[in-house]
Amino acid sequence: MKRKIMALIVSAAMAASMLAGCGTVGGDTSKKEEEEQSSQSTESIEGKKEEEKLDDSAQEELENSDGKVYKIGICQQLEHQALDAATEGFKAALVEKFGEGNVEFDYQNAQGEQPNCATIATKFVNDNVDLIMANATTALQACAAATAEIPIIGTSVTDFVEAGVVDSNEAPGRNVTGTSDLAPIDQQIELLATLVPDAKKVGILYCSSEANSVFQADQAEKALKVKGISYDRYTVSDSNDIQQVVTNAVAECDAIYIPTDNTIANNMEGVKNVAGPAGIPIICGEENMCAGGGLATLSISYYNIGYNAGIMAYEILTEGKNPGEMPIQYADEVTKKYNAEVAEALNMEMPSDMVEIGKEE
Repeated sequence: MKRKIMALIVSAAMAASMLAGCGTVGGDTSKKEEEEQSSQSTESIEGKKEEEKLDDSAQEELENSDGKVYKIGICQQLEHQALDAATEGFKAALVEKFGEGNVEFDYQNAQGEQPNCATIATKFVNDNVDLIMANATTALQACAAATAEIPIIGTSVTDFVEAGVVDSNEAPGRNVTGTSDLAPIDQQIELLATLVPDAKKVGILYCSSEANSVFQADQAEKALKVKGISYDRYTVSDSNDIQQVVTNAVAECDAIYIPTDNTIANNMEGVKNVAGPAGIPIICGEENMCAGGGLATLSISYYNIGYNAGIMAYEILTEGKNPGEMPIQYADEVTKKYNAEVAEALNMEMPSDMVEIGKEE
């Protein structure tokens, strides 16, 4: 009897234990469900936030676009770092303003050939693009000759009046406007005089077929006259002349000044190979030329002037601005820069207010 009673007690205890165990499992399950629900709720909130971000981005893009896909032709005179940077800046400004997918670029490189510029310009007119960006003087002249109706933005152009494409830089008066790459030439000559104070004669080296270079050579002459420094012009008709012309210049001059000339810029290695061994310092019109073999320059940012040209294009396309009433824009600032490798080869110590190319911070 006692054994039966003990058996019943043990059975009851085991049952109670099992019930207690079941209660714990049930509690864990309930807790896990609560955690899962909480997690799902958090994910749902995060998902909604992400959707809101996407909605905001889409809304911003819609605000920057009237729903039309704008077609823009880009005629770049030739390929080198300065012009490439201007094109990059131009495109970046318009993509930023319109949003991806709302603007299409037809980029064409003329490979430095004037007939190619004319062919490209004609193509853009036949394609009825909404706007043309002409990068460098010859490209701009060809595009301006091809159409008086389609808006044209020029960039990397020294002087729009000298190029014959506007009535004045303050009031273009035609379907053309844009941004200039002109750095103050009197300051460039002042820099030359500071770095090469004993220079008796300066050679002005440029391509005679580039209107922008002729204009800068004229300005350089005036500045050299003011400084009382003798000078002579050394001109090339194309890249085949460079070695012989530079050889003549280094034999007769104490320093060389090169404006923002596309032909010379694309062949700086050849200039360096002649002027370097002769120990003749070169002051260049822009940074990339200087990096290719010059000693120093007053640098502007070609990316920035391209970007500003893009903003002008946006205002024409979306705000209905008239290019003929938009003044030519110039670089906001210039920086004195030098090529450390060339300075060392010439055994020259550069002034403390100059920045080494590639070391900008």
